[in-house]
Amino acid sequence: MFQTDLIEKCRRNDRRAQMKLYDKYCEAMYTISVRYLGNPDDARDITQEAFIKAFRKLEQYRGEVTFGAWLKRIVINKCIDHLKSKALQVQSLDEGFLQVAAEEEGHWEVEDSISVDQVKEAMESLPERYRYVLMLYLIEGYDHQEIAEILGITENTSRTQLMRGKRKLQDHLKHLYHGTGY
Repeated sequence: MFQTDLIEKCRRNDRRAQMKLYDKYCEAMYTISVRYLGNPDDARDITQEAFIKAFRKLEQYRGEVTFGAWLKRIVINKCIDHLKSKALQVQSLDEGFLQVAAEEEGHWEVEDSISVDQVKEAMESLPERYRYVLMLYLIEGYDHQEIAEILGITENTSRTQLMRGKRKLQDHLKHLYHGTGY
């Protein structure tokens, strides 16, 4: 069954089609939720809430992006809303998700002797506004326009918070090694 056919059936409240779509994306969306929330129980709840919202708002899906990307945005927004309401610390990274990237803001280099756990701890210590932008940019791969839409900020604010968050992260990591540079 083609995905567009499946989505059309879901729009008509076909429960079997909804279950097939759920089965196809559930594990990936749960993984994203765990990465943001750090708590498997909360992640399950948020994943379920995101699917409910997606099925209720399916008429808003226009096919401009893949269904998975559309659903991922709903999941991330739900996670961020949950974190804001509970003021929880984000469990942001694990071995498989640390990406070192470069963009016009400068190079993203981390000394080889710095572990993923140290980067994770440093990210968790950042203020939310920086942490969320760093996560969305580095981990999820969103661009500044998408980050701005997700967080309800301007693209310039996204760029500024990414640059400042990167600087704070690097400063924190430099202090671990008594000011040695990368």
